Amino acid sequence: MPVRRALRVVRRYWRVMVRYATRYTAPARRAWRRSLQLRVVAITLVASSLLVGTFGGYIADRSAEILLSRAEDEALSALNTKVKFARAQLTLYPQARDPELPSALTDLVNQLFEGESTARGNAVISIRAEGWPDLKAVVVPEEVDTRDLITPGMIKAVSGEGGGVSKQIRTAEIGGETIKYLVYGSPVTTRFGQVELYYMVPLTSEDQDANLMGTTVLATGLALVILLGVVAALVTRLVVTPVRVAARTAQRLSAGLLDQRMKVDGEDDLALLAAAFNQMAANLQRQIVRLEEMSRLQRRFTSDVSHELRTPLTTVRMAADLIFSEREEFDPAVARSAELLQAELDRFEELLTDLLEISRFDAGFAALDAEHTDLVPIVERVAERLTGLAERAGVELQLRLPDAAVIAEVDPRRVERVLRNLVGNAVEHAEAKPVQITMATDDAAVAITVRDHGIGLKPGEERLVFNRFWRADPSRARQTGGTGLGLSISVEDARLHGGWLEAWGSPGEGAQFRLTLPVRAGDRLVAAPLPLIPRDRTAEVS
Repeated sequence: MPVRRALRVVRRYWRVMVRYATRYTAPARRAWRRSLQLRVVAITLVASSLLVGTFGGYIADRSAEILLSRAEDEALSALNTKVKFARAQLTLYPQARDPELPSALTDLVNQLFEGESTARGNAVISIRAEGWPDLKAVVVPEEVDTRDLITPGMIKAVSGEGGGVSKQIRTAEIGGETIKYLVYGSPVTTRFGQVELYYMVPLTSEDQDANLMGTTVLATGLALVILLGVVAALVTRLVVTPVRVAARTAQRLSAGLLDQRMKVDGEDDLALLAAAFNQMAANLQRQIVRLEEMSRLQRRFTSDVSHELRTPLTTVRMAADLIFSEREEFDPAVARSAELLQAELDRFEELLTDLLEISRFDAGFAALDAEHTDLVPIVERVAERLTGLAERAGVELQLRLPDAAVIAEVDPRRVERVLRNLVGNAVEHAEAKPVQITMATDDAAVAITVRDHGIGLKPGEERLVFNRFWRADPSRARQTGGTGLGLSISVEDARLHGGWLEAWGSPGEGAQFRLTLPVRAGDRLVAAPLPLIPRDRTAEVS
């Protein structure tokens, strides 16, 4: 249990850290996504920093190695000279028990050190005579403790069998200051035995030179990286600025400002881009103007034709009504023709009404007469009016409505028209299977779905179904005699409310249409209280 509790605490703190990190890094991440110039400059800085850092580190290391190698050569040459001098001086003492030998060693070390006072004042020289109790190590300068410089391993390497020249780098505290020394040791063969000569050269000047060179390389590299960043920013700006101008110009063009153009400077590739962009914009402007004029003429033609047909239609309607009322006195064939004439006039009048409504939407004259309305009676009224059609088609209308009133700020005439179109289409395509009409609501939206179990829709037809005069199967016989504009008008009515009209369908599984309206006029919809895909289909899929 304590482990689980600790893991929960860790996960909670981790989520808090991730949330804060995401919040505070959001501006940087947004700038990274949106700015091409920032990405190019950042990548240039990172790549150049890696390259300059690697190259500078290599130069600094090689310089330090060269300085150290030069110091080693100088120290080894000086050691060989001192070994020869010491051997020549100590050959005068054939016996280790010679009482003058200790003082001779001290004098020898002082003589060896005299040459170092000018070139390397901090150099240390030491002679050891291990195995002779009367002879102890002699060090110049005497205040230097050589125990940190001359290690037992080095003594063994110099004084052991087959001993020879040995070197190592050590540091020691001298006068409160830490100094790095290059330590060389060499055996000196004499007539009374073997002594060890240690020559310790300070590497202070080499370290200072290496540090100075490293600092110089670092400063030069940093200046080079900054220069590359500035150059990358300037070069990128030369390329990005015309692209940004083109993007802003394209945005203005998409907003309807068709006279916007880019400025053409010079004859380079960017100038060619600007000229090509301007040419494209000019062509688009001509095409859009031409299409707008054609659309305006088409809308005007539709509106004029619809209005002009009203007068002869009224006259024909009066004559047809008179003939229809007297059809019982005619022959059966003439009576049937009167009934067909009446039905076709009804369809013709419905088509004219839909065309006039479409023309009002196209012209932007459609207005919403919103009022607080209970939607439950509207659904019940639509179902009642289409009951006769449903019975003739062998379709059962099933209502699933809330018990309480559903009040929304809508235009009841338009909502009823949308529902009449949806339910009528569902009955037409239900193939004698039930049609469910469901309503649900929440604080922000009201959703009404109309579900049939008929032929359904093929993939992609859920978007085409709202197009004008579109039919899934034009050759199929219709019972309702629709104009092909009902769903187009319905989707415009939904948009006028600020709502949605969506479709789902699957071959052989039927279709479902969902109308979603905001409870308060002008509110923005975020979600619908009912799913677009039917729950029975969701259960089958799962």
